[in-house]
Amino acid sequence: MEYLRIGEVAQAVGVSVDTLRRWEAEGRITFERRGNQRVLPASQLSEVKASLAPPQRGTSARNHFDGIVVAVTKDGVMAQVELACGDYRVVSLMSREAADELGLEPGMPATAVVKATSVMVQTS
Repeated sequence: MEYLRIGEVAQAVGVSVDTLRRWEAEGRITFERRGNQRVLPASQLSEVKASLAPPQRGTSARNHFDGIVVAVTKDGVMAQVELACGDYRVVSLMSREAADELGLEPGMPATAVVKATSVMVQTS
């Protein structure tokens, strides 16, 4: 059986190791001990992620990235909107009209909603 160390789980879930330790103390997650290491069977990662997921938002898109608008570039017809979503940069191209209707300005909170039919995976 393959195990993930607590740091690997934290990275996969998108929280800090300290948060996972606190959740373990609260009974929200259970790690096994292998020597001095907290580990989680890799097969349980998807279950953990599902239990921590926010409630559905009335859309079929499964990927929601809450963030802050950091840049809005508009031309005659199009707009490019850049969001800082945690460690990630998300860029959206949309009509200028849509950007104007949403009132997108740097510094405001926004959520990038992504529905992808193709996702590439790269290993380190």
